[in-house]
Amino acid sequence: MTNLNELRLPMLAELERERNSKVLVLAASMLDSEFLPQLYEVLLEIGKTERLDVVLYGRGGEINAARRIGLLLHEFTKHLSFVVPYHCQSACTALALAGHEVIASDLASFSPIDPRLQTVDGDGPNSIHEMDSESVRLFNEMCKAWFHLDIQQEEIRMQLLASVGSSIFPTTLTALYRANLEMKDISEELLAFQIPQETAQRRSEIVHQLMHGYHSHSYAITRANLEQMGLRVKRDEKVEALAWQVGKALTNFIGGQVRQTPQDPKNDVLLATASMGHVRQRHLERIAHTWLEIKL
Repeated sequence: MTNLNELRLPMLAELERERNSKVLVLAASMLDSEFLPQLYEVLLEIGKTERLDVVLYGRGGEINAARRIGLLLHEFTKHLSFVVPYHCQSACTALALAGHEVIASDLASFSPIDPRLQTVDGDGPNSIHEMDSESVRLFNEMCKAWFHLDIQQEEIRMQLLASVGSSIFPTTLTALYRANLEMKDISEELLAFQIPQETAQRRSEIVHQLMHGYHSHSYAITRANLEQMGLRVKRDEKVEALAWQVGKALTNFIGGQVRQTPQDPKNDVLLATASMGHVRQRHLERIAHTWLEIKL
């Protein structure tokens, strides 16, 4: 669905009546800081409100963008809820930690938040590579488990370090380490909004589980998994049913896969209220993006 006039979200008004709140749709291919000014404009239109429900839909993005979005949303409400119908991965999972509560559907899919670093090798189309921190962090453990190396021996540890350093530039390793520290600090900061009554140590344990407790970045963390960690996740069947209708519409609207041809613009961000939507489009032939306003 690339025709902007085809998008209709009448269920947002019903969500507002059901929840006695203001509802905002925040859907993005990837969270980034570039759409913060437009988000701010939309929040000014909504105004400060007692309860703000954010229907969150996205597959990841920048952790610093997640932090700024979370802090900005809290400036406009006393009670922030995230409603998650489907995709809410990576940096979006971190953003959801900032909610006072999360209402998640049966199909809601969260993910680990271990950071990944993009590196550039050359100028070709395949020159950008992604490195995940967990693969580097667990290198010693892999050598011990698979090859039975005694990593307690200093000589072996030095050999392993030399092996890693010869394959990954040392400052790249340092950047990956710093990204880990940043992810940890930001996630704990956001989580303090949701479970302020817990100790800092307990919040740190939850973040550690989200960063290091799974074997792949794409592992699907469910609503039940989050509940078991101690997060404030709840069920609301009527809200979930309405949110799922939103989620289905977003699946056919957000992302490059819904274009008719590769030359068509991509809808990569939607910020919507019950009456108005703001769509960011990216064009193949242009560097700059375009914001369009649509009536819902």
